[in-house]
Amino acid sequence: MPAAEILSPPDESSAAREPFVSVELPPSYGALREKLLGYLPSAEVERIDDAARFAAWSHQGQKRASGEPYVTHPIAVASLVADWKLDASAIAAALLHDVMEDAHIRKSELAHRFGPVTAELVDGLTKIERLESQSLEDNQAENFRKMLLAMARDLRVILIKLADRTHNMRTLGAVAPAKRRRIAQETLEIYAPIANRLGLNTLYRELQDLAFQHRHPWRYAVLAHSVEAALGTRDELLDKIRTLIERQLVVWGVEAQISSRRKHLYSIYQKMRSKHLRFEQILDLFGFRVVVPDEKSCYLAIGALHAAFKPVPGKFKDYLALPKPNGYQSLHTTVIGPQGIPVEIQVRTQTQHRLAEDGVAAHWIYKDAGERVDAFERQTHAWLQSLVQLQSNDPEARDFLESFKIDLYPDEVFVFSPRGEIFALPRGATPVDFAYAIHTDVGHRCIACRINGELMPLRTELANGDRVEIITSSYPSPNPAWLNYVRTAKARAEIRHFLRHQKNEQAVSLGERLLDQALRPRGLTLGQISVFAWDRLLRQHTGRSKKQLLEDIGLGHLNPAQIAEELTHAQDLESGRPGVLKPRASGPVLIRGDEGQAVVFGRCCHPLPGDPIVGLLSKGHGLEIHRHDCPRLRRQGGDRRWIDVDWDPNRPETTRFEVGLRVLARDAVGMLARITAAIAAEHGHILAVQMEAHQGLYLAISFTLQVADRIHLARIMRAIRRVPEVVRLQRGFDAQGSTPRAEP
Repeated sequence: MPAAEILSPPDESSAAREPFVSVELPPSYGALREKLLGYLPSAEVERIDDAARFAAWSHQGQKRASGEPYVTHPIAVASLVADWKLDASAIAAALLHDVMEDAHIRKSELAHRFGPVTAELVDGLTKIERLESQSLEDNQAENFRKMLLAMARDLRVILIKLADRTHNMRTLGAVAPAKRRRIAQETLEIYAPIANRLGLNTLYRELQDLAFQHRHPWRYAVLAHSVEAALGTRDELLDKIRTLIERQLVVWGVEAQISSRRKHLYSIYQKMRSKHLRFEQILDLFGFRVVVPDEKSCYLAIGALHAAFKPVPGKFKDYLALPKPNGYQSLHTTVIGPQGIPVEIQVRTQTQHRLAEDGVAAHWIYKDAGERVDAFERQTHAWLQSLVQLQSNDPEARDFLESFKIDLYPDEVFVFSPRGEIFALPRGATPVDFAYAIHTDVGHRCIACRINGELMPLRTELANGDRVEIITSSYPSPNPAWLNYVRTAKARAEIRHFLRHQKNEQAVSLGERLLDQALRPRGLTLGQISVFAWDRLLRQHTGRSKKQLLEDIGLGHLNPAQIAEELTHAQDLESGRPGVLKPRASGPVLIRGDEGQAVVFGRCCHPLPGDPIVGLLSKGHGLEIHRHDCPRLRRQGGDRRWIDVDWDPNRPETTRFEVGLRVLARDAVGMLARITAAIAAEHGHILAVQMEAHQGLYLAISFTLQVADRIHLARIMRAIRRVPEVVRLQRGFDAQGSTPRAEP
């Protein structure tokens, strides 16, 4: 198309109806149009012309930070998308991707003019309007979640977004430095890893290097200069190595295309930082790629290379037999070249090379790639569907984004089930991650594991080739502590979902007990409230079900006394006899110790059965139980309500409670062993021990124990006092409380 061509309307009446049809387009659209005509029918290109004119009309008067007309940006994005040979709907969406957000064009109007598919794609790319009460971080998390879920429905959304981010990164120099650094960091954390997860290696490396350039401009400039200088000194050496490789492959009868490749700047920077190396110590700056006709030739080529050069032990990686999670397949080896310089060589087929560079976009680019592309699509589809499940388990935007980031880690380990099935997990993954990778129910019921036949802790990091067996219980019991060391997004989301659901159920149960206690002084019990009274109450609390209302009481969001008053009034109206009910003795809320997360025992005073206790109902935290003499109670304020509580005499015998003990003992050989033996003899369970020197001759030892009740603790303390080295023993408050006091 000629520069600045005006795409004229088909007739005058159409021009009168559509004000955008005679808008002048910039010269860059001509190059895009020629590219589109290379693979799309002319009728489709004419539809894209309309989208381009509409975008130019919508963005009239808007400028980029560089001063260029804004429409040059969507045209550049569409050109990048056209390189992947996406269809007309996607190209139109790329041209229109900012009109809803920046020009306030309605989705319905886009659907009317350009079809529902294009409108859905544009909507998936449009940011959510920020609420006044919402922080910038929360708003960004919401936008990411919206985009990623739209990606799960239609992969073209993320391809357009990646093209949009790439062009923005290429032109980021016109943006203010603070914003430039923020966008660069966001690109490194989110967009570059997404490109890698989708197999878009070329785009992944470019985004990393651009983000590095804008995040650390001085480091980038120094490193770029160093690499160019090193390239100049090694040209002759690289030519020599290439010639040796070519000759060796010819001798072995391997037909191959050989190309040199340089390590990307951000990869060099990462290696220097992680291994604390100077630039001069980075020896694998350059490498070679060998492309062969088929997989049989890949292994033959590796044999030829290892016969000619000495391979570096541990540096051979077979990604043909064990592809990366993003579908990448290749053989990697590092050999010692002339002058003792290590050289990395990658060997792959032509189809594998296409998929390695273009990833999921190969579906549109290479229609003849056959089963390889189909397998890659199935793998990508499974990952996208996991995002939907992740969203259902992590409804909070920040939690969802955090879990999603964890799942983008590029490094992986391959482990085996007892049946020989292979599982790819992020590096640092644990048996708990493996259990959830098998099935959610296996993860929930996991209690122990065997790694290579040996019982090992659940927090053990798995290594390549480990054979992992999960031991399960008959009922689900995920441990909140697992969240400290699981690495996969699925495991983290499933554990959070279970704990959140469990906490809600526990809060409902506690809410029932608190409401029943508040109703008794008003002459009612919870069981006497009629359905009609409940309906009347719920109409006053619009949007809440009975279960949600009880849950809010248990979590401290609603005052049980206020709800009891409203329920009593509703019941009076129902019975037609207001004010005739006689107060009942309410009694305290009985605490069993197995209420779960809805009831929290103060870590400041560690209350035990037998201790006089009080309850504090605080908003969002449920019911906190403290000893009546806890020093923190004098400092309580804010939105907290006192609740009458007592220990349930029928609590389960197996329930255990945490308590702290402080021991001052003379430093002597075997002293700690004698104290722990005394605790064990009275069936006390030690959770943690801390020791520190005291005045040179003594040791101050802090124990965290699990005991049944105050009587059980007294037996343990008597046993500890019988140890000869013990000078003083106290039941202690922690750092949040006050000075420990002695117990008789």
